[in-house]
Amino acid sequence: MSLFKRFRDLTMSNINALIDKAEDPIKMTDQYIRDMQKDLEDAEKAVAAQIAIEKKFKALYEEQEALVKKREEQAHTAAKAQNIDLARRALEEKKNAEAKLTEYKTSFDQNKASADNLRSKLEQMRKQLTEMKNKRETLVARYNAAKAQTEINKAMSGFGSDTAASGMKRMEEKMLQAEAHAEASNEMNSKEKSLDEEFENMGKDKEVEDELAALLKQYENK
Repeated sequence: MSLFKRFRDLTMSNINALIDKAEDPIKMTDQYIRDMQKDLEDAEKAVAAQIAIEKKFKALYEEQEALVKKREEQAHTAAKAQNIDLARRALEEKKNAEAKLTEYKTSFDQNKASADNLRSKLEQMRKQLTEMKNKRETLVARYNAAKAQTEINKAMSGFGSDTAASGMKRMEEKMLQAEAHAEASNEMNSKEKSLDEEFENMGKDKEVEDELAALLKQYENK
């Protein structure tokens, strides 16, 4: 049957090669699985039809087998009764039944062998389909992992680049400038404060000198 050959020819290596060429391995794999599922359904129908033929010939040969046994018993019964004509007729029908039995048995054996062969191929198809479905899950996981890695690599491609480094350097320079400006402001404030204190202290020293001079003057005439 062509569909069995078609399925057999669709080996896992061929599927892998087709997946490698596909733009979207997941979609292509899903399509292969759908095709394989359809072939499997067609094969199941063909096997069911062959099994039906097998069962038909089995029923026919079993029917003739039972008839052969029945006519032989009837021939014995007629012979015991000395009914020669009836015994003869029973033996004639037994002979005809034996001929049909042989014919039907041969057809049954042939169709059973064919059905058994198809059953074996059908089982192989089911196994291949199961393997393909399992492979699909692995493929999806690997494909998604590859996509995630690509996105990470893309995001990190600019991370630590010259542009980012130069930008960071500019920020550092601005920070240093801000810190230098703050330090200069502190120094200016410190100088202004010291100058005021110096004048203030200078005034305090004059008061002490004036007081000392007045004290000394009190004792000049004594």
